Amino acid sequence: MAVTVETLEKLERRITLTIPADAITTEVESRLKKLSRTVKADGFRPGKVPMSVVAQRYGYSVQYEVMNDKIGEAFNTAANEARLRVAGVPRITQKDESPEGALAFDATFEVYPEVKLGELSATEVERVSAAVTEEAIDRTVEILRKQRRTFAQRPAAEGAAEGDRVTIDFEGKIDGEPFAGGKAEGFQFIIGEGQMLEQFDKAVRGMKVGESKTFPLQFPEDYHGKDVAGKEADFMVTMARIEVQHLPEVDEGFVKSLGIADGTVQSMRADVKKNLEREVKFRVLARNKAAAMEALSQAAELDIPKALVDGEVERMGQAAREDLKRRGVKDADQAPIPPDMLQLFRPQAERRVRLGLVVAELVRAQALQAKPEQLQAHIEELAQSYEKPAEVVRWYLSDRQRMAEVEAIVIENNVTEYVLGQAKVVDKAVAFDELMGG
Repeated sequence: MAVTVETLEKLERRITLTIPADAITTEVESRLKKLSRTVKADGFRPGKVPMSVVAQRYGYSVQYEVMNDKIGEAFNTAANEARLRVAGVPRITQKDESPEGALAFDATFEVYPEVKLGELSATEVERVSAAVTEEAIDRTVEILRKQRRTFAQRPAAEGAAEGDRVTIDFEGKIDGEPFAGGKAEGFQFIIGEGQMLEQFDKAVRGMKVGESKTFPLQFPEDYHGKDVAGKEADFMVTMARIEVQHLPEVDEGFVKSLGIADGTVQSMRADVKKNLEREVKFRVLARNKAAAMEALSQAAELDIPKALVDGEVERMGQAAREDLKRRGVKDADQAPIPPDMLQLFRPQAERRVRLGLVVAELVRAQALQAKPEQLQAHIEELAQSYEKPAEVVRWYLSDRQRMAEVEAIVIENNVTEYVLGQAKVVDKAVAFDELMGG
């Protein structure tokens, strides 16, 4: 039987579903009869509960289930016959008038759009590159030294200096009143490492153990604590302890503590360089991928299904809820997400859906699917940063979900290479610090 598809606007369609009433009645009776074999009721043995009791208790829910199933089957059959690619879940409404002996429903839904891939030859895409410098290796070695530093108490006559770990008691007030988070005892931080606001950091320099000081502090307008952002507070600080840090010498013992067997500085620097180059490669790839994807998305023409955007907004909201839960926010997984917050996700959701549709079309049109050898190569590259690469490779290969994630990355890489091969590429060398800071 031919299916009539009504076009409402752009991607929205509507079809009418007709379901024989006797088919619903028969299925409801069948399910209730099956249910009666196991249902329990006071005064009756299992399997002996009268159908009238079973129908009274479960008739409504079974009727609801059957209706949903029958409507779903009818919709899937109609959509397949009409060769429709349905985007999202259809909205079902019962019609006021139905044919005799049947129930009629309108199914309103969206279909996937036609994606017109744009011409990329005139599109300009910036492709960055970066090199690992000796200065970058030096800074990384310093970080490794700081990770293994020790602290010893500074002589009482000396004041706190850059790099010292200090233990302080402090209390802050705004307009003479204490504020949340403005008081602590036995609080530790290292001077000069950006752990505290610059004014606070400077105020404790030169202080000696047992000394107290009062000073004003202006909170920045963009301070994370909204209650104090932009306000001036008066702080009183008492120095309880000062410890000077000692960095390990870059010698054989230090090098071996990093897991480098021969203990030579040369081997250590080569290993640091190798790790930095791997990180640089991934960051360069990520940045170039983002530029290529943006160019591809902007060059394409398509309508975006609202249903897919709504679904993506819901997923982003759920991810935000899970993040709050991980941070220890009470009942974060139960409280509804405010509509205003969900609306903030919508622009990003629209970009994600648009890009996903465009990428899928390009992959289909240009056969950019991931090849087995590409998957294997990517996994082996990921595994090289671990102590036992072979075990990591087996770990990936043994799980379909992990392999699906790898496949998605490889496909994105294929798309990036294709776009950069077609577009007008502008090469740009960026400094190591800029790349890592981004």
